[in-house]
Amino acid sequence: MLIDAIIAPVSKLLDKLIPDPQARDRAKLELLKLEGDQEAAAIAQQMQAIVAEASSADPWTSRARPSFLYVMYVLVLWAIPMGLISAADPAKATAIANGMTAYLRGLPNELYTLFGTGYLGYTAARTWGKVKGAEK
Repeated sequence: MLIDAIIAPVSKLLDKLIPDPQARDRAKLELLKLEGDQEAAAIAQQMQAIVAEASSADPWTSRARPSFLYVMYVLVLWAIPMGLISAADPAKATAIANGMTAYLRGLPNELYTLFGTGYLGYTAARTWGKVKGAEK
């Protein structure tokens, strides 16, 4: 962000320009307050976009993140039947696991990054909505 690139040099400049330590500290405090306000505004804007997308009337848009999470939950819960398959036929369980591993390693890293971003964004939007009282 542009404001981040400006804060440190301006802070050093304040050290040179303002000889009074108390006045210099007040100026730095105002500078930090400005930085915090800028960050809060950027976060609020991002959260507003996430909440708007989640509350969309279009079922494909509003259910995209939760549906993707359900897919991930199914992959994790697949460990239960795999344990049973492993007990009955270890070679078959190993073959299934090797096939799933090969498939998942074949997916591009960007897809995993997208999942992580979506998961965190969804979680943050839900938390923000609950804090604001918009969701229960």
